[in-house]
Amino acid sequence: MEEIQSQSDNYRSSSSSASSPASRVPSSNFFYLRKPGSLRQPISFEDSPEWDDTTTDIDVRVDEGGDSINAATTPASPSLSKLNSGSLPSPHLPEGAIIPRKIAGASVAWKDLTVTIKGKRKYSDKVIKSSTGYALPGTLTVIMGPAKSGKSTLLRAIAGRLLPSDRMYGEVFVNGAKSQMPYGSYGYVDRETTLIGSLTVREFLYYSALLQLPGFFCQKKSVVEDAIHAMSLGEHANKLIGGHCYMKGLPSGERRLVSIARELVMRPRILFLDEPLYHLDSVSALLMMVTLRRLASTGCTLILTIYQSSTEVFGLFDRICLLSNGNTLFFGETLACLQHFSNAGFPCPIMQSPSDHFLRAINTDFDRIIAMCKNWQDDNGDFSSVNMDTAVAIRTLEATYKSSADAASVETMILKLTEKEGPALKSKGKASNATRVAVLTWRSLLVVSREWKYYWLHLILYMLLTLCIGTVFSGLGHSLSSVVTRVAAIFVFVSFCSLLSIARVPALMKEIKIYACEESNQHSSTFVFLLAQLFSSIPFLFLISITSSLVFYFLVGLEDQFSLLMYFVLNFFVTLLLNEGIMLVVATLWQDVFWSVLTLLCIHVVMMLSAGYFRIRSSLPGPLWMYPMSYIAFHTYSIQGLLENEYLGNSFAVGQVRSISGFQALQSVYNISPDINSKWKNLLVLFLMAIGYRIFVFILLFLFVGRKISLKSFKCINRDRTDTS
Repeated sequence: MEEIQSQSDNYRSSSSSASSPASRVPSSNFFYLRKPGSLRQPISFEDSPEWDDTTTDIDVRVDEGGDSINAATTPASPSLSKLNSGSLPSPHLPEGAIIPRKIAGASVAWKDLTVTIKGKRKYSDKVIKSSTGYALPGTLTVIMGPAKSGKSTLLRAIAGRLLPSDRMYGEVFVNGAKSQMPYGSYGYVDRETTLIGSLTVREFLYYSALLQLPGFFCQKKSVVEDAIHAMSLGEHANKLIGGHCYMKGLPSGERRLVSIARELVMRPRILFLDEPLYHLDSVSALLMMVTLRRLASTGCTLILTIYQSSTEVFGLFDRICLLSNGNTLFFGETLACLQHFSNAGFPCPIMQSPSDHFLRAINTDFDRIIAMCKNWQDDNGDFSSVNMDTAVAIRTLEATYKSSADAASVETMILKLTEKEGPALKSKGKASNATRVAVLTWRSLLVVSREWKYYWLHLILYMLLTLCIGTVFSGLGHSLSSVVTRVAAIFVFVSFCSLLSIARVPALMKEIKIYACEESNQHSSTFVFLLAQLFSSIPFLFLISITSSLVFYFLVGLEDQFSLLMYFVLNFFVTLLLNEGIMLVVATLWQDVFWSVLTLLCIHVVMMLSAGYFRIRSSLPGPLWMYPMSYIAFHTYSIQGLLENEYLGNSFAVGQVRSISGFQALQSVYNISPDINSKWKNLLVLFLMAIGYRIFVFILLFLFVGRKISLKSFKCINRDRTDTS
């Protein structure tokens, strides 16, 4: 016992250079944790793997079919060897459970990777500076660092997912070859992904499989079940993701597992995860990492970013890439990182988590905390064990790593991984655009049937509104004196119903976010999304238009002809379709519910003012209200078409011997055309405007959302990019 205690003390206080792996690491599986005021006693730390720094040789042999791999490592990584020996915690497999099939992983290596981000006028300082590292099949490699250290940028650079405006220098090798990773060979999970709360886990993954994979529908079920089992979601497979009505949804940890399972339906060889522990508590984080550890044991190559971890989670990593301000302070085995800090003069305290200690030493924010608390002392003396400026500590750690045996071993390993090209990754094919349109349409219709808050409540509000308008303007009759009031009724109906449709903005915003998430992983495209969104919205909009029109039409007492009624319904339907195009444009530009609603309210008010009701259109001021506002406002064409449908062909008696036409009766109230076909021309203008807005949405999505993920998530990603702006 005294010998073990002495070795642990020597390990904690060592500051000599790493001459050999054996001299750097304790030979025991026990870490000694000391409670304040108590003697040191050994506490078993089963999650701490044994350290062996022997050079690793990779022998990857892919079986025919590409779904299995034999990855021989000599020796296996420490964490992986502990996992296989049963020392690490892993979920208990029930009797008769399906064993996860082996995945053909791939080696990833990056050398001298440098990334610069374009600011408002010019390219900023280097966000990633000459980073070098690798990831092997069946292992879990983590990129760690404080906020704004470049973790997400490095992950995106390795995965080939940088924005077009970003510049990358250096080389990335996949199985020894410099080539782009084809579709389906890798999966990428963002920090914040959007899920569809009104679908169950199984339904959501099944639709994702239909979007991603070619082939028949029945062939996707086994893939979905494999993904559910791999992420330990069997108990939640039939639960709604986000809750429905009064049903409780999945916790945040399980929701994150669902987002990972969505990528697993492709059975990727490489999986990139951007902060999978984001906003998870300690228990959920440990369960997440144990699940990912088990997934890595099937042969998949896992590369993830992380801000901070507990001691138990830290013991599950195979390799760690430590970043600070874009500089690589260490790359290698997890236990070697502890020794690296000790060699640089920053040994990890007994009672502190390794990741906490790393971040404490390299996070510049702690300088402000120390300055604020410089007069405070804890039970052991100083407030912190790192008693130097953070910038000096970072330079010391970086210089120590560059001259260490760890950096040399990384270079040697990359040479071995790149000296010979392995099997090239191949695309597994995509689902056809026709299939994707059908799947998205059917999925949207299913969501519509369940989302009572956005759709069915909206329908009820329309019915109540039209009922109110209809009863207010009921009993008008068909005399000449009722013309002015009837024009007001039609104007109020079109304007207020169009204004009420703004309540659908949150639903449209959610659809755009789901599209952005799926398009970034090539599960969908801009054309497919807009076509499916149009097809799925047509039944709902037509249901609103026909119910609202019938209530208003008969309460107000418009002309009792079936053809006129059908035109009224069709006109109002196209108006709603056009209005939805405007909402899509605004929602795409703002990516925010509040500003989208405020902008739409302003647009509708301006259009109502220039529609020709408050002041006849021919009398509007020319420079702004007549041209172009009255021609842009869809209210103008909708109201004009409905009035022409009602009054052209009618006549009103004036006295006993004289009568005037409906056109003459309206001439002083609202501008309409005397042409009997003018109402169809107005309907055609509305239809063309609806198509034009959809084309505009296509351009916006393609330029700002499809290629740049989304404006909102871009701001979130930019948080971790640079601290030099």
